[in-house]
Amino acid sequence: MDLQTEKCDNVLTNNDFHQYTLYDVTVDPGLKDDDGNELPRPFNKNQMRKWLKKVRWEKHKFEKRSKEKARAKERKREARAANIDLGPNRKMLKKMKLEKNKSLIGVILDLSFDHLMSEKDRYKVIKQLLRCYSINRRSDSPLQFHVTSFGEKTKVDISRHNGYENWDIEYHEKSYIDIFPKEKLVYLTSESENVIEKFEEDNLYIIGGLVDHNQHKGLCYKIAVEQGIRHAQLPLAKYVDMKTRKVLTIDHVFEIILRVSEGKQWDDALLKVLPLRKGAHLYHSSSASSLEQTGQCDDNSL
Repeated sequence: MDLQTEKCDNVLTNNDFHQYTLYDVTVDPGLKDDDGNELPRPFNKNQMRKWLKKVRWEKHKFEKRSKEKARAKERKREARAANIDLGPNRKMLKKMKLEKNKSLIGVILDLSFDHLMSEKDRYKVIKQLLRCYSINRRSDSPLQFHVTSFGEKTKVDISRHNGYENWDIEYHEKSYIDIFPKEKLVYLTSESENVIEKFEEDNLYIIGGLVDHNQHKGLCYKIAVEQGIRHAQLPLAKYVDMKTRKVLTIDHVFEIILRVSEGKQWDDALLKVLPLRKGAHLYHSSSASSLEQTGQCDDNSL
């Protein structure tokens, strides 16, 4: 047994791969570092684990998606039998997208923070981006949705979602400051002394794509000041009392903008969007609705 084979066998004794060996490998997607460069072989132990995990994903993703489609069909069948309306399907949504008039209000997700986050936190950002896209495409008046600083790391992370290139999102490799007029930009940050009363048409509101667990508090505000663009925070303190910190995830900020731009009042929009464990209730309401978030702390959140 040569040294490389012995290394592989040692790696495969890890509990994560006790049912998966190199003899099962029929595809080789390669392994890249954080900068998108393909890593040379032989791998070290940690790299081998990542590579095997990626190979396993590539081998089973089609089988997994087939099972998901089968489950979806079964849910639709059960819903039809129970006379439950599941809403429009993907084909109808695509048709509706072409017929809808977009809002004149735009949202930018700033993804310039890849270098400040772990791979796990970058995946959280992608998951929240997916949620933003999902709720936006179902709106009767969807926001103009832009993603800026769309770099190699993000492309690698989002490539797990087949067809992301066709989502109703404008992807830009450059920063927003190099694309849009400064006078139309407003960076949303909880450190701002300015409070938004309404979202103005022909303006673009920036959400920082940063999941940092409070390691970079105030960074988005600092960036806005340095770039000389407007900044503001959502009027949470004006409408709701919250038992926890006023920190929201990317998708919650996005949905609040969407609901208010659709015509909802601030108090209705906030209570609809704020997650259950936030313990939020309206200042003028005697009955409190319990709402709380899932525990992520984003510097971009308001």
